[in-house]
Amino acid sequence: MDISLLITLFLIGFVGSFISGMLGIGGAIINFPMLLYIPALLGVGHFSAHEVSGITAIQVFFATIGGVMVYRRGGFLNKTLIAYMGISILLGSFIGGFSSTHMPESGINIVYGILALIAVIMMFVPKKGVDDIPLDQVKFNKWLAAMFAFIVGIGAGIVGAGGAFLLVPIMLTVLKIPTRMTIASSIAITLISSIGAVTGKISTGQVPIVPAIIMVVASLLASPIGANAGKRVNTKVLQIIMGILILATAVKTWMEIL
Repeated sequence: MDISLLITLFLIGFVGSFISGMLGIGGAIINFPMLLYIPALLGVGHFSAHEVSGITAIQVFFATIGGVMVYRRGGFLNKTLIAYMGISILLGSFIGGFSSTHMPESGINIVYGILALIAVIMMFVPKKGVDDIPLDQVKFNKWLAAMFAFIVGIGAGIVGAGGAFLLVPIMLTVLKIPTRMTIASSIAITLISSIGAVTGKISTGQVPIVPAIIMVVASLLASPIGANAGKRVNTKVLQIIMGILILATAVKTWMEIL
């Protein structure tokens, strides 16, 4: 593999994982389009949508490990929320990850575009008062949370994502979980989800090993740094940053599809 491609992959993994750690997402919403378009744009390599989804699935798994290790010491993890949504999204992501091998590349890109578009809309829904709720008084509909997690898991498994870019707006707007708890818990849920996606991708031969290893190394370095940075940034700023990132990737994806 060319050294220029190795460097490009490392930088994509580092930037994506730093942002994912800061925002409480696995990084697929960022890394999927970067892996799909940047190497080809720079003329250093090319990956198919199947390969990108496989690499992303591995990267998300390791990126979320680093994030969870940071946030578990801050008291922001909601264990009940993680249990209900984690089990459901694991089942959904395994189904999505395994079935994606039968989909054409255009189908995977369309699923990604739809998920990103839904996430954009939900990120800009008003969330008044959500951060006024004390963390020890947070309540939510457990079965509604499980249902949403299962549906998100199927779509996320197809594109090799952990699903946090959809889980975060759902937890904020539908379940009314405070931002800090949402970010911390979503990383843990995404870690569980990525197990299903990784299993499905590896078992169907969709993971290029060397590029995945490079992304993993970058993730382990950058994700904890991003998570520590995220704990010091204003919650409104975090929401705005994530909304802009998702909007940009959604627009780019749909431009390519159309």
